[in-house]
Amino acid sequence: MSDGLYVGMSAAVARAAQLDSIADNLANAETPGFKATRPAFRAFLPPGPSDKVLAGVVSTGVDMRPGPTNTTDNPLDVLPEGDAYLGVRLSTGQMAYTRNGHLERGPNGELLASGLPVLGTSGEPVTVPVGADPRIESNGNVVVGRNTLVDTLALFQAQGPMDKIAPSLLQPSAGSSMSPTADSTVRVGELEMGNVSALDSTVQMINAQRQFDMAMQAIQTYRKLDDRATQVGLVK
Repeated sequence: MSDGLYVGMSAAVARAAQLDSIADNLANAETPGFKATRPAFRAFLPPGPSDKVLAGVVSTGVDMRPGPTNTTDNPLDVLPEGDAYLGVRLSTGQMAYTRNGHLERGPNGELLASGLPVLGTSGEPVTVPVGADPRIESNGNVVVGRNTLVDTLALFQAQGPMDKIAPSLLQPSAGSSMSPTADSTVRVGELEMGNVSALDSTVQMINAQRQFDMAMQAIQTYRKLDDRATQVGLVK
């Protein structure tokens, strides 16, 4: 089998991974708090003697840059200032973190972000009494009635890189951590949208698809060359 087949295959696999990442970015361009993924490529030599260079995706990092701000005037939409994150509780009991400040009320009065309970500084989900209309203040206080404090939104700062577990949910990478912050505030009636442009992602997808098609064409070409070499060897 020609070494060129492996070159084409490694390129096709790398471009397929890139296409998956771009497709995810494109699908979530309008998702509040979405963080794009960016694959990293590396060229390497195959084991053994060879004059070919292979390509591969060695990692997929999370782009932590902020996205554009959208003013909604919704009293339950909040935008954590700076690089702070809201804390939410997963069904497993673990914590995750998000910049998606589009808060909704659950059936039992709990505030939800990305469909998950939002944690307060009390360490428990923020729960509003049934029938009460909550409002959120810039310091994160959730109040009902005239000035009855229910809880305060817990805000966190990342200490190191993050891993994405869902379109707008993050957890600390190995060796990283999250620490509560008492200094951060929120902007009420605003949302941070996805940090990726639909137009840029479309252009990237077209380019990646062309590169993938070129790799597949190379595979077909080397396969035909192998078949022809085999046929020549069979001639008596």
